[in-house]
Amino acid sequence: MSQNAQLTSKERVRLAFSHQEPDRVPINYLCNPGIDARLKRHFGLAAGDDEGLRLALKVDFRSVNPPYTGPELFPQLPERLVDLWGVHMRYIEHESGGYWDYCDFPLKDADLEAVLNYPMPNPDHYDYQAAAVQAAHYQSYWVTTGGAGTGDIINRTSMFRGMEQVLVDLISDNEACLAFMDRRMKIELEILARTLEAARGRIDMVWLGEDLGTQKSPMISKRLYRKHLRPRHQQYIDIAKSFGLPVIVHTCGSSSWAYEDFIEMGVDAVDTLQPEAAEMSPAYLKATFGGRLAFHGCISTAGALAYGSVEDVRRDVHDTLAVMMPGGGYALAPTHQIQDNSPTENVLAMYESALVFGRY
Repeated sequence: MSQNAQLTSKERVRLAFSHQEPDRVPINYLCNPGIDARLKRHFGLAAGDDEGLRLALKVDFRSVNPPYTGPELFPQLPERLVDLWGVHMRYIEHESGGYWDYCDFPLKDADLEAVLNYPMPNPDHYDYQAAAVQAAHYQSYWVTTGGAGTGDIINRTSMFRGMEQVLVDLISDNEACLAFMDRRMKIELEILARTLEAARGRIDMVWLGEDLGTQKSPMISKRLYRKHLRPRHQQYIDIAKSFGLPVIVHTCGSSSWAYEDFIEMGVDAVDTLQPEAAEMSPAYLKATFGGRLAFHGCISTAGALAYGSVEDVRRDVHDTLAVMMPGGGYALAPTHQIQDNSPTENVLAMYESALVFGRY
């Protein structure tokens, strides 16, 4: 659309997520530290210049969340990293670098009393005004709040109890696990509401997450989803809608089985969209949900980006855009954080190809 040649990032994403065709496809960036550092060196940027890298890659999205200002709730442990909520992580090295892996599972055997007495952050101990100021600073971009871990019940709870235990808990209606989910959710909902109020009019979308699929199939049954997850997810969506905001949900693996429920609940867009997972190909998603959901992702971090040539990456981007761009409703992004085993030239090719092939 030549008349839209001077669109801001905010206008570009708004049009695309409204199922209209902007000047070009919107672009987003998610990364691991190793490839992030290499990209910054490529562009001659300082190690901490995140905004400079987003500008270099023509990224249209910005994320804001209120910083925590309260007391430390958990001590650090030898050979562990302990986060604000008490999640334990250990560093795992591999040939491309390394990552922090969840471990120890501090509430694995906790009963109801232990869960109810477990320390959790106080919503009063967040700087909501700082989030509002940051959102105002990014007003020419599409500003989101939340993230893949916001509202994420299964994966996040598994960091405390272990994945197998959480799945058993959901099936067996374990009162301790359900109480933990609800305590954490109540705090998150309060933080979300206060953030949206403080930054009213300056945030464009609420970002939620829930991993619902393996590569081949759903992780849980639809019945179990509707019993335990959907009512909880709905509370997050309702807060977003009370501020007039659209909602995007991060869903790993084969997750399209839940998208009809998402549409009924008021979800506007879905993220990740691993094309190699069952019923998650761009063609399937566009044919089945196009016009009813917008899409963000589709460029696999486990495909050509990591293991192919530059030409393979260009072809992947071209073919994905050919399916997803018509009629709007798509933002190009990696399916997950770009992994450190991705060659720098491949990542550059991904973003360069988006600008070449992503013009309407």
